[in-house]
Amino acid sequence: MPLRLPSPVFGLVLLLSLFAPAQGKKAVVPAGVQVAGPYSPAILAGGTLYVAGQVGRTPDGKYPEKFEDEVAQTLENVGKILKSANYDFSDAVAVQVFLTDINTFQAMNSVYMKYFPEPRPARTTVGIKELVGPARIEITVTAWKNIETAQKK
Repeated sequence: MPLRLPSPVFGLVLLLSLFAPAQGKKAVVPAGVQVAGPYSPAILAGGTLYVAGQVGRTPDGKYPEKFEDEVAQTLENVGKILKSANYDFSDAVAVQVFLTDINTFQAMNSVYMKYFPEPRPARTTVGIKELVGPARIEITVTAWKNIETAQKK
């Protein structure tokens, strides 16, 4: 009796399942980054990159005195993670900004606009009582790319 293969749809599903592990989630940790807790700096799942909340701590562990410099350092820290996953600020689709003083909104916004090109991502900005340590700002980013595009870079 000749061997009969199942329908072409079954073959396609089987073929795609061979690539499924490559589409799973993967931690993204830029070279030289020391993770300060039980989390990953980012998780890449399919074509979506979830960047954990970043603060303005410099590589030597300090925070800039001037608020605008802290915002810039926070975004530089985000950028380093984006770059390590072959993403950039233009790939951002959603951003959450946490400020310990909502009165710094305009100062944050003036720095923020220099990093995110048009069309800018959706954004939520929240005033909160405090963050861990002396941070005055924390930013999380969700970025997206077509998987084929992301893998070619």
